[in-house]
Amino acid sequence: MSAFDDYLDTFDSEPGYLNWAAFGPLSPSVREEIFADADLLGSGRPSSLALVGERLGQAQEIVAELLGAEAADVTLQPSSTQGLAHALYGMTGTVVASAAEFPSVSLTLERAGAASHGALVPRWITPDDGRVTADAVAEALDDDVTALAVSHVDFRTGFRADLDALRELIGPDRLLIVDAVQSFGMIDVDYSAADVVVGHGYKWLRAGRGTAFAWFSPRARERITPVLSGITGTAGAGLAVDELPAPAASARAYTLSGADTLAAGRLAIGARDVRDAGVAEIEKRLAEQVDAILEIADRHGITVTSPRERERRAGIVGLTPQEPARLAAALANAGVVVTARGASVRVAPHAGTDPSTIALLDEALAAFGNETFISA
Repeated sequence: MSAFDDYLDTFDSEPGYLNWAAFGPLSPSVREEIFADADLLGSGRPSSLALVGERLGQAQEIVAELLGAEAADVTLQPSSTQGLAHALYGMTGTVVASAAEFPSVSLTLERAGAASHGALVPRWITPDDGRVTADAVAEALDDDVTALAVSHVDFRTGFRADLDALRELIGPDRLLIVDAVQSFGMIDVDYSAADVVVGHGYKWLRAGRGTAFAWFSPRARERITPVLSGITGTAGAGLAVDELPAPAASARAYTLSGADTLAAGRLAIGARDVRDAGVAEIEKRLAEQVDAILEIADRHGITVTSPRERERRAGIVGLTPQEPARLAAALANAGVVVTARGASVRVAPHAGTDPSTIALLDEALAAFGNETFISA
């Protein structure tokens, strides 16, 4: 079997799970490594601690490989929000973002602006359907704008922003700050258009919480002050005692304290698995899963808010039925796990989602449609 087939065989969650955009059940390889690393840390021996500590470098190297970047420019973070905070709290000028962004972007930008006392000004745009396109951003640009913050994939609809088009629009003198939580490891994309990329392993990488990262390009480090910089982010080696050293010249400046080695191990294994399987192969299979869900939704008359074109979408399908609460209840009763939020029901398969899960969704939507017809 191929490495990709081996990867698909690792999906052992119960049928009905279509909520990967919210949480990824831990993979078998990640679970195995957790136990192995925990046993080593349980000994307290310096050699064991050092062995688990090697996970930090492993995670940086594999994430950098997937980003097409240098490992030294990758920092490990407890959350993607903290990675974004390192970027946004260190910015000045005007930063453009959609008001419909996930709060990791919008709320962090708003708080950074408030804390800056006018040095950083958020400029909100309200694009149609929350889709951040070059046309949607163009009208917000002027000489005051220093950066654009955007989710690579919209958490509601799965719309995939065109990073190259956004880079061409804003030019080389503004920073492009990208939240790649819903795309990293699932979408085969060139991240070199961005200046900052943050991601997390607890969804699509199946690595659990605490497995985030943030990449800062050399250009970003020139322009982002390391405001949230702690004991691991200082110049020089070792622990600085009885002195107040300046921040490091490297991306390490954007760290607060020592990273969780257990979390780093989970990130390293989760990222390794998608690298070995091949991101392009994962994207292709994920697109096929989304195609199947779109066909089912269309056949049962459920309105879809997600893009149809493969190049403009990822692994999220947004449904907007006439009675979203009743559809959410029907799916739950059928054993189908999704995210229901407001007027939308978000369905998110993975490359390894099995046919029985797709069949469960089909049956649940059919039953929902029949009940709607009878009640009408």
